[in-house]
Amino acid sequence: MPGSLAAYDLVVVDVETTGWLPGEAVITEIGAVRLNGGEITGEFSTLVRPGAPIPDDICELTGITDAMVSRAPATAAAMQAFLAFARGCVLVAHNAPFDVGFLTAACAACGIRWPPTAIIDTAVLARMLLGPEDVPDCKLATLASYFCTRTAPCHRALADAKATADVLAGLLDLAAYGRPAARMPLGVAS
Repeated sequence: MPGSLAAYDLVVVDVETTGWLPGEAVITEIGAVRLNGGEITGEFSTLVRPGAPIPDDICELTGITDAMVSRAPATAAAMQAFLAFARGCVLVAHNAPFDVGFLTAACAACGIRWPPTAIIDTAVLARMLLGPEDVPDCKLATLASYFCTRTAPCHRALADAKATADVLAGLLDLAAYGRPAARMPLGVAS
């Protein structure tokens, strides 16, 4: 990972939820990877018991079912575990207002203090560095394809966090060198 970000511990996070707005929906899954020097040094993944049925369209999108979350940790336990994993790190997310909005809302609902932290949004960074001649949009799947990420995003939190980590690396290469570094396409072993 080029530049000064390599000196920081980063946690790339993604959440899956029961809907689109933090006030109306809740988290069903949290996935994160910890990066140090551009290398993954840890992974975090947990389903979260939402306390209400998951809508059918969300089950279809994510593959997460009521049966899967029935024995998952409650929101408070999941948030405490995630915050312990991410302690002291800069957070990274693709479309950060969505993920961080749900994480902070979950903390507030559980009476857990959200720690002050710097946040990097790869969607914003992509819009700053790439134009329509490069990509038709800045969706995670589009950027994952553009940067040939090792993991394809699939609306599961850990996979999407891994794809976002690779997108971040590609964006930082682009910012530092004016071009993304050569990467192996998805599904090709190096």
